[in-house]
Amino acid sequence: MKKSFFFIFSAALLFSSCSNSTSESGSDRVAKGDKVYGGTLRINETEQFQTLYPAGITDIGSAHIANQIYEGLVKFNPKDLSILPSLAEKWEIDAAGTTYTFHLKKGVMFQDNECFPDGKGREMKSSDFKYSFELLCTDSKENSNFAATFKDRVVGANKFFEASKGKPSGSIDGIKTADDYTISITLTSPSTSFLFALASPVTSVIAKEAVEKYGTDIKVGTGPFIYVENGSTDKALLRRNNNYHGMDSLGNQMPFLDSVVISFLPTKKQELDNFQNGNLDMVIGLPSESIKDMVESQIADFQNKPPKYVLERSPEMASQYYEFNMTKEPFNNIKVRQAFSYAIDRNKIVEDVLKGEAYGPAINGISPPSFKGYDITKITGYDFDAEKAKKLLAEAGYPNGKGFPKVKIELNSGGAKNTNVVLEIQKQLMEVLNVNVDFEVVPQKQKMEDAKYARAEIFRAAWIADFPSPENFLWILYGATVPTDLTQPSYPNTPRYKNEEFDKLFDSGKAAKTQEEGYADLLKAEQIMMNDAPVMMLWYDENYRLVKSNVRNLFSNPMRYRDYSQVYLKEVTPTAPKGEEKK
Repeated sequence: MKKSFFFIFSAALLFSSCSNSTSESGSDRVAKGDKVYGGTLRINETEQFQTLYPAGITDIGSAHIANQIYEGLVKFNPKDLSILPSLAEKWEIDAAGTTYTFHLKKGVMFQDNECFPDGKGREMKSSDFKYSFELLCTDSKENSNFAATFKDRVVGANKFFEASKGKPSGSIDGIKTADDYTISITLTSPSTSFLFALASPVTSVIAKEAVEKYGTDIKVGTGPFIYVENGSTDKALLRRNNNYHGMDSLGNQMPFLDSVVISFLPTKKQELDNFQNGNLDMVIGLPSESIKDMVESQIADFQNKPPKYVLERSPEMASQYYEFNMTKEPFNNIKVRQAFSYAIDRNKIVEDVLKGEAYGPAINGISPPSFKGYDITKITGYDFDAEKAKKLLAEAGYPNGKGFPKVKIELNSGGAKNTNVVLEIQKQLMEVLNVNVDFEVVPQKQKMEDAKYARAEIFRAAWIADFPSPENFLWILYGATVPTDLTQPSYPNTPRYKNEEFDKLFDSGKAAKTQEEGYADLLKAEQIMMNDAPVMMLWYDENYRLVKSNVRNLFSNPMRYRDYSQVYLKEVTPTAPKGEEKK
C-alpha cells in the first residue's frame, strides 16, 4: 500500500484528537482541569507477559505492565521521553559527573499486600532502593539486566556480582544511604545515559518483604496500579492504587482510571475485531492494509465531529533483524554471515511483504534513524547485492550453495507478519545463494530461551529502545556480557558476538562527557559490528495506532513507553463547523 493514503487523513485525525470532551459516565467524578475520574482502559498485548520481576524483564509486554506497578528514582515523560522525577523529588550530580545524590519523596507507601503486617503497605525508604539495586547486582538465572544497568558503570557493582556467585556478603561500594530519604550512586566514569537506565522498570524499587514471600513472582510496588490475581491467562487486571502518592500539575491525585484490563489476543485480526466491537480502546501495530480498509469502510467514524476514532502514525525507536548463532558452523564464518546479509532484498520485503508498513529498509546499522545527532547514513551496511553474496559464499567454501548444511530460523508467534517475512527470506536465499533454510514458529518464551542457549542457527529478533539513545542498541552486542561457558545463557548478546575494538569504542562512547563525543565513538563501534555481521538487518519500524477519541493523555512515543497514571476517559465535545459561530 502507498503511504500517501495516510497523509490524506493525518491532519484532520490528529487535530480532532485535541478537542475538549465530556464524561462518558454520569457517575464519574470531575477533577480539576475538567479531567474525569473513573472507568476502565482496555489494552491488548499479543503475547502473555513473561515476568514482572524487575531484574528479569526482557520483553515489552512485561515492561508495559511493570511500569504501572513499580516506580524508580526517575521516569520518562511519555510525551517526549525526557527525564522526570519519580520517587526522587530532586537530585544533584557532582562536579566530576560521577556521583548522583537523590532525595526521595517522603510518605510514599508500598501497595497494600499480604506480605506486610496486617496487609498494609509501609513507607518506602532509601534502604529499599539499596536492597533492590543489590538484587539487580546479584547473579541468578532470573537476573537478565545487570549488564544493561550497573555492570562496569557503578563502583563496586562488578565485585558485588562476582561475590554473589558464592555466599553474598557486604554491599556495593558505589551505593550509599545517608538517611531514610537520601541515596547516592557513584559511577566509575561519567555517563550521559545513566538517568535513562534508571528510568527503566528493571531499576524499580521493590520491598524485601514482598521478595521473601513471592520470590521472582513478585507483583508489589509503589506504582499507580495494583496487579490483581484473577486466575486467568487470557487477561491481566490492574486496579487503582488508592494510596498512590502521585499528583498531576493541577493537584489532582492520580491515577484517574479505576482499572486497566490487558488482554492477550495473539493476532492483529482479533485485536482489530475487538477494537471495532468496542472491547478495546486502542490497537497498535496494525498492518497498514487493515487500517486502510477500516478507514474506507467506516470513514464517518473518523470524519464526524466529534470522531469516534483517532489515527496516528509515527516512526519508532525499533529495529527488526535476524540473529546468527556465531558459536558453530556455518555462521561462525564471517563470509557466510555477510553473504546472507547481501542476499536479502530489504526493499522488496518492505514494499511487497510489509506493504509499506515500515519506516524503511535497514540497509545501514542496527540503530534506527530516530536519534537526533546520530547519522546512521554514515554507517555502511548491507544493501542487496546478489553477485557479492554469491562470491562471499563461494569463498566460504560453499560455491552455489554446494555442501551448505541444513539450518533453521526460529521465530516467535506474532501473526502472519513474521511468517510472511520468513517465507520471503527463505525464497530469496534459495534464489540468490541456492541454500535451503527451514523455519519453526514457537512461543516467545521458548524462542527467548532457545536464543539465550544458542539452540538454533538463526533467530528472529527485534529491539525497541529501553531509553532514547543508540547506546541501547549497541549494548545488545556488547561482548563483555557473553559467558565463556557455552552452556550458560547469554543475554542480550544472544549471537555471542565478541570484538574487543567494538567493546572499547562502546565503553568510551558510553562514558563520554558530551553526547557529540559519545555518538562519534558509537558510530565507529557500530560500523565495526556491521562489518562483522552478527545480525542480518531487515527494517526499521513505524507505528500505526488507532485510539478511541475519549481516551485522553495516552501519549504515543517512539519507544512505546506507557504511563497510565494520567490517562482519563472523556467523550469529545461536538464542535461547530469552521466559520460557524456558536449560538
